[in-house]
Amino acid sequence: MFIDRATIFVKAGNGGNGAVSFHREKYVAAGGPDGGDGGRGGDVIFVVDKNLNTLEKFRYKKKYQAEHGAPGSSRNCTGRSGQDLIIPVPEGTIVREAESGQIMADLSGVDRVIIAKGGKGGAGNQHFATSTRQIPRFAKPGVPGESFTLQLELKLLADVGLVGFPNVGKSTLISMVSGAKPKIANYHFTTLSPILGVVSYGEEGKTFVMADIPGLVEGASEGVGLGHDFLRHVDRCRLIIHVVDVSGIEGRDPIEDFEKINFELRNFDEELGSRPQIVAANKCDLATEEQIERFRQYIETKGIPFFPIIAASRTGVKELIQEVIDQLQTLPPVRVYETEYVHELPKAGLGDRSKYEITEENGIFYVEADWLEQILSTVNMDDYASLQYFQRVLRDCGIIDKLDEMGIQEGQTVDIFGFQFEYIR
Repeated sequence: MFIDRATIFVKAGNGGNGAVSFHREKYVAAGGPDGGDGGRGGDVIFVVDKNLNTLEKFRYKKKYQAEHGAPGSSRNCTGRSGQDLIIPVPEGTIVREAESGQIMADLSGVDRVIIAKGGKGGAGNQHFATSTRQIPRFAKPGVPGESFTLQLELKLLADVGLVGFPNVGKSTLISMVSGAKPKIANYHFTTLSPILGVVSYGEEGKTFVMADIPGLVEGASEGVGLGHDFLRHVDRCRLIIHVVDVSGIEGRDPIEDFEKINFELRNFDEELGSRPQIVAANKCDLATEEQIERFRQYIETKGIPFFPIIAASRTGVKELIQEVIDQLQTLPPVRVYETEYVHELPKAGLGDRSKYEITEENGIFYVEADWLEQILSTVNMDDYASLQYFQRVLRDCGIIDKLDEMGIQEGQTVDIFGFQFEYIR
């Protein structure tokens, strides 16, 4: 099944916590602090796999987690870094941050991109020893890894896109000029997903990529049928071959067909509507000379190259492909989207310090914040210097000011994840 959109959640590894440890050795009565730093959390990395052409696997797995860094240990040993998580994606995948819609990466022309960065390891207590604080009983927690809900969108990388109404001969044409083998039948929507074909030319073995975009219909730019799904894949094409059934055998006027498809292209994206085009008037064997000439005159007055062809017998196809080759040599490369999202790692141990909640129940003030739980795990509440460090964190983050604002009185109880203490101004 061809799937070109998916929504997933990714989480980079957290940095390991710094260690609280003191040197212990025979004949050394009071060794100094030797707690090592935590290891770095693993990154989430998207890597292009050219054997993939669909986002189907993301239908079944929605959450991806890189490995956390290991905590530090004694003897100044740094914890092991978490293993990076490698996620293969098709070439041409655009990665957006779901909430803002900003583009984080375009996997076109690049092989790998770090999407979520792992957190830095926390500092061990060896870093907090001073002349006046020789036995620090606290360390810093690791930095949380980045996490995102992502929207993945696949926009095929093709130099040339074939567009037109259903059953006009696009699949036949691509099968004649490339190694692509689409299903071909005399009914609408035989092709239900874009098909890529590689067209070779010249003695040097040069190639370009052609995409058979499934038949568009009137209203496609508004989402009628699978309009948005199909139009997405025309977006990167450098050149458009507009295939039209010049015979009108299905009761349609080729001029109206031409204008309707171009309207849908413009309505979807104004820039797409102005993309260079070549018109391939197909099924000339079923058309009269008058039909062909009427359509030719209409197209040539617009300054668009016109080629009458019979795709099934390759008639006129060689001349059409030569025109494609000539135009591609003058056109800019396939469109690549610029990154819009700016990565900002949180400060060590604080995460997003603005995210906390304080509630009061029966005279007890309950403080809830995910990042505080991580800090609590590295603080020794029986040590005065360690408590001073924890109090400084609460004040810097605005929690103390918020408690004052809520009317807390001296001696009342504050509860943070089960750790309770009396509030003192």
